[in-house]
Amino acid sequence: MAINPKVVQELREKTGVGMMDCKRALEEASGDVEEAVKILRKKGIATAAKKSTRAASDGLVGACIGADAKVGSLIEINCETDFVAKTDDFQSLVVGLAKLVSEKAPLDLDALMNLPAEGGQSVKDLMVAKVAKLGENIQFRRFERYDGDLVASYIHAGGKIGVLMEVACASPESAASEAVKELAKDLCMQVAASAPRFVSRGHVSADVLQSEREIYKAQVVASGKPESIADKIVDGKMNKFYEENCLLDQPFIRDTAQKVQDTIKARAGKGIEVKRFARYVLGEGLRAEAH
Repeated sequence: MAINPKVVQELREKTGVGMMDCKRALEEASGDVEEAVKILRKKGIATAAKKSTRAASDGLVGACIGADAKVGSLIEINCETDFVAKTDDFQSLVVGLAKLVSEKAPLDLDALMNLPAEGGQSVKDLMVAKVAKLGENIQFRRFERYDGDLVASYIHAGGKIGVLMEVACASPESAASEAVKELAKDLCMQVAASAPRFVSRGHVSADVLQSEREIYKAQVVASGKPESIADKIVDGKMNKFYEENCLLDQPFIRDTAQKVQDTIKARAGKGIEVKRFARYVLGEGLRAEAH
């Protein structure tokens, strides 16, 4: 089958693999990009199915945590240039809309756009006004809102990476503890720096586990290792997968001799449990237009 050059380029950006290898993998996968990624990984050409971390458009990731730290939001708003992203106008827009999401709990972007904002005008009209004033296309791309015993956030690299986390606490006293709040902040920093995909091993879906085991098994067989030891090698690779992709299994960034789960026990006992997190990278999955 004929493969669209744009799809080949997309696969190349996701894997860092050469164009011809990407084209052959796509032909084998009948044009399915995700299946082609698996094929490349099984051949040992691509080490992981990672999206490019290079921001494809500009703007800011922002967060707002309520005064009682029980509600919080994480948002991404895009513009065309870093120059506009650094203006007071744009930054105040991000701050105000993060606060609005946190306080008003819109169900989706459509509902958000109809909420009243500054001066009673809708968010949609506010965005139009900012576009006219700043002279660039401005888009509210996405948001997350959590509420629970304790919600924490962390914004890294001047608004390029943001994390929102919900933590369950054993008691109101635990949720109000400055030590627990500080730990939650450190855990958000961990997510920002180490990019886990899941909270724990129990959060990894059966489909993901099966897919990873298949990929590792194919790699082991391709390397010429005996079938009799293949499963043990795969088990070792799965443990490495957990360490890289599960927050609680990762080495703690402030003390890499400890796993995150050990740090939590040492600093908070059984008093807290990470429920969920969201990690935004500015422009992730978007492509900048050529000028």
